[in-house]
Amino acid sequence: MTQRLLFIFLLLGVSFSAIAQKIRIKTSAGNITVELYADKAPITVANFLRYVDEKRYDGGKFYRVVRLDNQQTSPVKIEVIQGGLQNDSLKMLPPIKQETTNKTGLKHVDGAISVARGAPDSGSSEFFICINDQPELDYGGKRNPDGQGFAAFGKVIEGMDVVRKIQQGETGMPAATNAFANPLQYLKKPIRIKSIRRI
Repeated sequence: MTQRLLFIFLLLGVSFSAIAQKIRIKTSAGNITVELYADKAPITVANFLRYVDEKRYDGGKFYRVVRLDNQQTSPVKIEVIQGGLQNDSLKMLPPIKQETTNKTGLKHVDGAISVARGAPDSGSSEFFICINDQPELDYGGKRNPDGQGFAAFGKVIEGMDVVRKIQQGETGMPAATNAFANPLQYLKKPIRIKSIRRI
């Protein structure tokens, strides 16, 4: 069966790199299935899958949620949930080159998964998922003063109800990871990432 499928793909001229890879994020709040676009954001997807394949995200968490009601100091409002390793620097890999949305053609639409970062080319382990379309996170957007936006690399295809449930969690924990972070955005009870696996 596998050889037959391979033959069909070759006949149709389909590249395996163009076939979207799917992963499942198992959390204490439910499962989220994500499609990754390696053909459009190869560096970002390869980095994310290395974390997945080496099981670095196991035991991680969704710890930050951004809603319209908890970002009073920011003139540009967004809605996302952020997860990853947070303070576990021993599991973090070196930062990667940022694949901006003007080059990949991907956008921060509802359900988009993207790389969290500070300065350009500083993204590594942390990621976020958009709730509703967030064009200010694309290249040229105003959420980040440098205008480079963030590196979208996939999209949730199942489990947006889980994403929205996480976003509504109670917040207000001290933001020990970053002196500039807003403590009102940190979950009092972070959502545990049990595992992330290819499917």
